[in-house]
Amino acid sequence: MHRTALVSAALAPVALIGGWTLAATRQPAAYDATRDTISALAAVGADDRWVMTTGFVVLGGCHVVTALGLTEAHRLGRVVLGAGGVAALGVAVAAEPSAAHVPVATASFVALSLWPGLSGLPGRRSGWAATVVLGGLLGWFSLELGGPRSGLAERVVAGAQVLWPLAVVLALRARGRTSRRAAGPAARPAVS
Repeated sequence: MHRTALVSAALAPVALIGGWTLAATRQPAAYDATRDTISALAAVGADDRWVMTTGFVVLGGCHVVTALGLTEAHRLGRVVLGAGGVAALGVAVAAEPSAAHVPVATASFVALSLWPGLSGLPGRRSGWAATVVLGGLLGWFSLELGGPRSGLAERVVAGAQVLWPLAVVLALRARGRTSRRAAGPAARPAVS
């Protein structure tokens, strides 16, 4: 795993969660994070929409960088994670009410739900378990869409999706430390 994967996986939640938190404070009192979607914060006409738009751009870029640096993952999982990142960039470009917004947002949500199982990380079973959980959360969001808990459901699934790459890189990093410790001094390079 490249160090850039750790940095990008750590920055992605800051960009998304920090972005929606800051952008919500810049909205009129009528904005309700439980009811209103994250995309509404970057929509044409939203106050200081650049805040959430920037969050989406950084998020998408982070997912692409993480996909490139997560060399332990199966190639298909990396491609799908990267595609989710590219679709997140599309969300920034195709702000509501653009006709392209829903398709690119859907592509991002689906890709970010599928990639854990396809990656084989941090283990095959745990990757597929994450995909099942993320898929269930995505299903809940789709049922809530347009309802009074739409914003809450979206934040739960998006938050879980953005934290999973970080969980994976931290698990891989911990596994690497444990392997080096277990191997003992013979596995460590000699210092001259």
